[in-house]
Amino acid sequence: MVLEQDSSVEILLVEDNRDIAENIIEFLEKRSFSVDYAASGLPALALLKQYRYRLLILDVMLPDMDGFHLAMKIRHALKIDTPILFLTARDTLDDKLQGFAVGGDDYLTKPFALEELAARVNAFSKRAAGKVVDAIELGGWRIENGNYRAFYANTPVKLTRIGFKLLRTLVANQPNVVLRSEMERVIWGDDPPDSDALRSHVFALRKAISKVTSDTRIETVHGIGFRLIMANQEAQ
Repeated sequence: MVLEQDSSVEILLVEDNRDIAENIIEFLEKRSFSVDYAASGLPALALLKQYRYRLLILDVMLPDMDGFHLAMKIRHALKIDTPILFLTARDTLDDKLQGFAVGGDDYLTKPFALEELAARVNAFSKRAAGKVVDAIELGGWRIENGNYRAFYANTPVKLTRIGFKLLRTLVANQPNVVLRSEMERVIWGDDPPDSDALRSHVFALRKAISKVTSDTRIETVHGIGFRLIMANQEAQ
């Protein structure tokens, strides 16, 4: 499928609160950003099948599907890697980590100042121009979201695309356990394979990690999921 390139529309805003949406659109358009709008997930997906955007701003609480579910469909069903900024009143660490795990790039909690939103939009514009690298860093790990690269102590780790997604999810949630069902959704969305494919991908990721460090391992929490264990944790 070939998507139409509409250079005049830079941002897709998905927000069910009309007042908030109108304020955001007016504020950003005064700053020379062009904004397209959807009030819920399904019309947003329809727009994304037709147009390309430079940034997606997603409210988490939507009437037809939550923003995290929408982000997974964007990443895995539509195969779109456009940066995602979440807007939400849910401000716990677990909520933020979940947002990153499903493919989000930034997180802004409500209520927020429109000036801060504009600053983050500007940051994404610079990133799109190659001036900033979006990355997660933990211990010796550096996970670069924009170009699907991972490093340990500056040594590149050879990963498949699926391996990268699994490692990114584990690092973003560390030291918490990632549910098996959540890891399957990260890879396959709502249509996981019938076979035990996840086990094979986790095994391959373990091998890739072992080639660069013995200080990090993936622990299986039987019947629940997986978590990333680092040497400093085991020493505690």
